[in-house]
Formats: sequence, structure tokens, C-alpha cells
Amino acid sequence: MKIAVAMSGGVDSSVTAALLVEQGHQVIGLTAKILLCAEMDGCQQRYDVCCSPESIHDAKKVATQLRIPHYIVNVEDEFSQNVIDPFCAEYIKGRTPSPCINCNTSIKFPELLNFAKELGFDMLATGHYATICKSNRYYIKRGVDTDKDQSYFLFNLSQDVLKHLMLPLGQFTKREIREKARELGLATAHRPESQEVCFVQDNDYPCFIEQRLGFCPPHGDIVTTDGKVVGRHKGIHRYTIGQRRGLGIAWEHPLYVVAIDATHNRLIVGSKDELLAKGLVATHINFMKVTIAHNTPVWVKTRSTQKPFKAHATYENNILTVTFETPQASITPGQAVVCYDDDGAILFGGWIDKSIN
Repeated sequence: MKIAVAMSGGVDSSVTAALLVEQGHQVIGLTAKILLCAEMDGCQQRYDVCCSPESIHDAKKVATQLRIPHYIVNVEDEFSQNVIDPFCAEYIKGRTPSPCINCNTSIKFPELLNFAKELGFDMLATGHYATICKSNRYYIKRGVDTDKDQSYFLFNLSQDVLKHLMLPLGQFTKREIREKARELGLATAHRPESQEVCFVQDNDYPCFIEQRLGFCPPHGDIVTTDGKVVGRHKGIHRYTIGQRRGLGIAWEHPLYVVAIDATHNRLIVGSKDELLAKGLVATHINFMKVTIAHNTPVWVKTRSTQKPFKAHATYENNILTVTFETPQASITPGQAVVCYDDDGAILFGGWIDKSIN
């Protein structure tokens, strides 16, 4: 089989390529060039993110070891428009975005797959810890390594992409993949884990957003849930739901960000109990294993590292309403909600619009 492998320069995609070569497939490596850092002065060397200049170099080195062709796919403009710009816009709206999911949906998978097809390769493989299955429809299932499972980040992939996708690492643990990389002597065997946001150095989101937009969002009031002004915030792009530190408020009990009111430029704070929600409303739903939901029992994740919890989901008028069996904390607009069945298959997912308190 002719298979293109998305090689980020990390150990997972490197072993993915090696496994497919061992199996006798005709393999090529593709690396997306998404950042302008290589042409910018003063950029730090970074081996902890995918697709940095250093990571591209490592991907090419592994391809040479495996004796497979390697191609760099330049998607800088697409990445800037479809990932970085929405990332900044969401924070200004008081929402907390998921750029990695957006990148998978609009950049990495479709762009690399299209490039592969132009070269006559009909399948794309990645190093994600998840499994792809098919019944009536293609769908993603959680990987066997529950600590490393990355299915959450793949919920928004289309059927057109899924039918050309291979996920060889879904049946392995991270430890097994590290051991395989060392056995093969791959150049990336000891590479550190990638960080979530590749284009923000030192995780300084506020500084990045201000530089990108060319202005500093205005300061505003911090108010309690009953409307009492208790402080001033330094721009709503600096905060997210559930945040406790950095509020600068002395109070009789710990205060948390429970809501962000972008319309009135206010930060709303409350007790830990006020963070709890009994459900959520989501939009822009992507159906994967099924195409309907009506009081459907599901296991839910609203964060990638979260342990799934029980709920019921109903889809009507382009809106997904998820009702939790037990209240959950820090339901964050802009993040993804992903719903699974008992076997760990993704049924559907979408983007959180608001919590139900």
C-alpha cells in the first residue's frame, strides 16, 4: 500500500513511519511547515513543539534513516488565517480556543492528504494514539493507552478524511513506542513531548495576542455573580474559566473566574461551587459514528486530559444539549465537548457555547 506519513519530528510519527516500512508498505514522509520562525531573527531553538525548524530537521533525519522520501508542505498562510487568527479572535471574545483541533481539522489532515494524493498516495498515517474504525460510518475510538489517548483532538475530522486515514499507534502504549524508537536507533527516540500550542513561546498567550493584534485589550471590572465590583482585570484575553491565580483580589474565600462577559468587558468571579454546571450547549456539531442524538447516553470529555463522565445528549435545531449526571466544573466556551459510547468510540462532538448552571 502507498502511505504518506505526517511526520512532525517527534518520536510518535517517526515510529509510525518505521512500523509501516517494516510492514512492507511504500512510504513517504510529509511535514507541514506552519511557522515563519525559521526566517525570524532571535527565535529560540525548540524541540518541544511540532513543526518547528528543529522538528522539521529531525523529521528529515528520520526519513533518511528509514530510506524514504521526505517532503515539506508549506501551509504557513493557511495556518495563519485558519488557526492563529481565530485563536486571537476567540480570546478577545472571552472564549478559550483549541488551536490544535482547528489545525487538525483545517490544516494538517486535509492539506497533507491533498498533497499526498497529488503524489499518488491515497492514505495518510499519523502518530496519534487513537484507533480508526468503520461500521456504517468511519469513526475514531480511544487508544489503548488511556493516559496518552488523543481521540479528543480528532473529533472534528470529516468522513472524507477518515476514509483515507490510518492510525497505527492506537494499539500501543507510549512506553512501547519509546522502546521501539530506541531499538531502531531513531534520531527522535529521546525527543521531549510536544507542547499543546506550537506558535506561542513560553505559553505567554496575552503577549502573543497583543503583538499579533497590535493593541492591548482594555482593562475592566471584576464583579461577583451578584454584580458587586471587587477589582479590575487587565484585559479579558488574560483569563479563562476556572482561573484562580492572578485576580489580585483579597476575599473571605477563594474566588474563581466563573464567566467572561466580553460585551461589557467584565470578569465574573464566584466560589468553587459557582463553577459547577449541570450541562452545556454546543454548536457546530460533527457527527462521527452516529448521525442523530435524542436523550442519548454518552461519556463526555470537555478537556483532553479529563476522565470521561456520564451524561445524556440531544441534538435539535443545530444545537447539542448535554445534561450531566453529576455537576461538572469549569465548562469553558470555545473548548470542545466530545461524546463517546461505552466502547470509547466517538459518537459526535462540537464547540461549547455556554454552560447550563
